[in-house]
Amino acid sequence: MKLSLGFSPCPNDTFIFDALIHHKIDTEGLDFEVFFDDVETLNQKALRRELDITKLSFHAFAHVHKQYALLDAGSALGFGVGPLLICKNERLIHNPKELTADLKVGIPGKYTTANFLLGIAFPQLVDKQEMIFSEIESALLNDKIDVGLIIHENRFTYSEKGLYKIVDLGSYWEQLTGCAIPLGGIVINRNLDREVQEKVNRLIRKSVEFAFANPKSGIDFIKQHAQEMSEEVMYKHIELYVNKYSIDLGSDGRKAIDVLFKLAIEKRLIQPIEHDLYLIPHKVS
Repeated sequence: MKLSLGFSPCPNDTFIFDALIHHKIDTEGLDFEVFFDDVETLNQKALRRELDITKLSFHAFAHVHKQYALLDAGSALGFGVGPLLICKNERLIHNPKELTADLKVGIPGKYTTANFLLGIAFPQLVDKQEMIFSEIESALLNDKIDVGLIIHENRFTYSEKGLYKIVDLGSYWEQLTGCAIPLGGIVINRNLDREVQEKVNRLIRKSVEFAFANPKSGIDFIKQHAQEMSEEVMYKHIELYVNKYSIDLGSDGRKAIDVLFKLAIEKRLIQPIEHDLYLIPHKVS
């Protein structure tokens, strides 16, 4: 059986899925047609129900939770991993009050969790320009935008380019909630047979565990898709985004996701949730 699978070319995703798609683990009769896309393209594909299994932002998941269920394996949550709001003009880092409504903000996508957090922290920043996440630094340097919201590996490279951090929205979230920040998860189409859904969840977990046990196994595959990234930066990226929550969300991971959606509903950023989010129901103690 062949299933369509979408994830990003970023090192954390290629690290997670290498063993699965290259049959380094027993895939139990499943095969995968892989689509590599940036996170917002994956979000849009999920909104159009194009893929059987896909990585997506948790913010986007709120809009498709009736069609897709969240797997326990493969998610990106953590502490100190949030998006950064950066600028070229140093004065903005010393006086956040100058973050006014007239500033043009480059964001990595409307449905990204990063944009959700920006809306909570700086609701006055409404002039937003969507762009590929890897283009935001250049847009700042070329004065096409005034501030930029960066994610993924760009958090390691912006300062080398003479750009400045205004605020770490991950730290903002952690202080607000005490939870890990939920960035992205792996979802599966609810129309697939339940047995297939549970098998995919099990296989992704095995793929993550294989990657942790054999961290250099997928190095060529990871390098192939990493964008102008040194091996050191690649593994910093992986260490930041792949952790215990990627193996299994657990109660803490689920709590973080539930809090994210609760806040979003309270602020009327999303509609109330009408379906259990998770493939595997909450365990009752």
